[in-house]
Amino acid sequence: MTSDATHKVTVANRGDRELSVADGENIADACEAAGIAIPIACRYGGCITCAGRLVSGSVRQPKGTALNKRQSQDCYILMCVAQPKEDCVVEVGVETHTNLYRNPFLGPLK
Repeated sequence: MTSDATHKVTVANRGDRELSVADGENIADACEAAGIAIPIACRYGGCITCAGRLVSGSVRQPKGTALNKRQSQDCYILMCVAQPKEDCVVEVGVETHTNLYRNPFLGPLK
């Protein structure tokens, strides 16, 4: 049995564009279909090229992705595998990626 449910996903840092994402669809595919450019590489959660930060709402995301524990705790998601469970706001862009990585020579993230 398939579901016709959709969830509204607002993509911050891309003009606060709103998408309608079908149940079971990942956010990256919905962005591409709507003409919203986000960086994507592996398409299976094996890298962090498409990482975004979940500002509100919740997503289904498989365990064993390239996100480490800190990144997951800081609400980062991989948009190529993240499927919204409810209406969400996600942040993408340079501002989001700035705190995604930790340079060990610069000390701990704040």
